This record gives sequence, C-alpha cells and structure tokens, in this order.
Amino acid sequence: MPRLRIGSRGSQLALWQANHISALLRARGYEVEVEIIHTTGDKITDVPLAQVGTKGGLGKGIFTKEIEEALAAGSVDLAVHSLKDLPTELLPEFEIAAITERQDPHDAFCSRLYSRIEDLPQKARVGTSSLRRQAQLKVIRPDLDIYSLRGNVDTRLRKLEEGEYDAIILASAGLKRLGKTESIKQIIPTEIMCPAAGQGALGIEIREADATTGEHLAFLNDTASRAATTCERALLNRLGGGCQVPIGALAEVKNGKMHLDAIVAHPDGSKLLRESRDGNLRDPEQLGNDVAEALLRRGADEILEAVYGRALAVPPQP
Repeated sequence: MPRLRIGSRGSQLALWQANHISALLRARGYEVEVEIIHTTGDKITDVPLAQVGTKGGLGKGIFTKEIEEALAAGSVDLAVHSLKDLPTELLPEFEIAAITERQDPHDAFCSRLYSRIEDLPQKARVGTSSLRRQAQLKVIRPDLDIYSLRGNVDTRLRKLEEGEYDAIILASAGLKRLGKTESIKQIIPTEIMCPAAGQGALGIEIREADATTGEHLAFLNDTASRAATTCERALLNRLGGGCQVPIGALAEVKNGKMHLDAIVAHPDGSKLLRESRDGNLRDPEQLGNDVAEALLRRGADEILEAVYGRALAVPPQP
C-alpha cells in the first residue's frame, strides 16, 4: 500500500483530527505520516479572528492557505481540515475528496457556575472569537459583556477556570473529540444559536488531478454528512461569507427531506434574520441557494454589507 502524507495545523484539536484520519487509513493498510504546517490563523493570536485577513476577505483561508500551498507543491498528499474553516470556493487545483461522518454540530455553553445562557447574571463576561456566536448571544442577552477569546481549547478552558470569563462558547464537536466535556453545561439548541456551516465535520482536501489519492480516501466519505454540509456551504457561498462572518446554517435530514435552518445577524444583535425550509435530498445545493436568496430578499445583504464595510464590530480584548 502507498505512503500517504497528511498536512495538518499543529493545534491539539487539528492533530487529533489528523491522527484520527491517520488511524482509519492505517487500519486499511496504508503507511501514513502527519506533517504539521503553521497557518496564518495560528501565527496571529493577539487579534480577534474577525479582524484577520484582507478587507472584503474577512479572513477566508486563514487556517488553510499554507496547507494548500504544501498540497500544491506535492510535499503532502492530503489535508485534514475542520470543514467550517475551509473556504466555500476552493482554488481550481483542489477538491474535497471526502467529508467524514459528522460529530455534534452544535455550540456548547461552558461555565463553572451557570447551567444555561439564561442563568447568567447581567453584565456577565462571555468569551468567544466568533461574530456569529456574539450576534446570537446579543439577540437573546443584550446585557452580556462579550470579549474576544483566542487560543487552543486548553487555553480557552484554562481562562474559564481561572475566572477570566463567566462563560465561554465553543464547538461541541471539538470538546467531545478531545474528551473535554466536563465544562459543558448546555448544548445550545439551534433556535438559540445556529451553528457555523460545516461545523462538526472534517473535510479531506486533495489535488484536483490526483485521482489515485481520491480513490484511496473514498471510504472516508459519509454521504449524509456530505449532503448536509454541501447545503450549508452553498448558502454560505451565495451570501459571500467566510468562516468568521455572522452567518449560521444547519442542514439535517427530516422526514425524508433535507431541512435547512439559517440565520444572518448583525454583530451587535440589533437585527437577526432567520429562514427555514425543506428541500430535495438529491439537490442539497439548490436548497442552500434558495434559502440564501430568501435571506437576501429580506435584507441580509444590507447586514453583511455593513459588516464588510466597517471592518467588523468585534468583541474587545479583556
């Protein structure tokens, strides 16, 4: 069997993901190496994520660019990404060979003292680096003080334990993968906090012309996860958003149809648009585009233009 080289970020969670895929490949008889690649997003740790990147780009590709460069150069054969970090428009020389079975896509409320978002006292300090999470928090709890939260999962949880924050919001999938669920007090329902497009799924990226590697990785592809995330990413792409903009999308199979919930929100919580509808399981991309168009007709373009044009209303540093 051939030797496969995996490109991955060096964070604890990214390495868990790369090693998880590596173990699945080794179980099939492949020889596997994991190559750590430091990305722009990893190098810039003192700036809120929403401020990283060029104007208009909103940080698209900040966790993938250097990995794709290694892929293009042939120094790695595949890249393992958190799908929510992977831009919806790949460069033509790349493709997504597989999307793995999805872990819980929801966000998790983590706290030492409080069981739910609703239980937080007025002016409680909540940490998040996500405009999407910030916006939805502000809708239901405009009294909260939202602060920027950077660092790996351990760093974020340590800051919570040290009392720097009353609560932090993290992806449930990452905490579950790392076995760090003790701080989770609430898995936040979609109607309160719509997840990021692709959250909880892994995307395996390869060179577009590398059919051989694609064949080796085909067993990793989960049909249901691919359909759901294709729907979500189609919506995100139509709205022109990257992983750091206040757009949420969650697609699930319900009653034999693909159901999509989506939101676009202003970062200060002053306006939130929500759209839900069902579509054909065989054409998830169309459903994503249809819901995006519905949101645009209701004013999503005005919200997003305000976000793009004002360099973002990001949480302050604590």
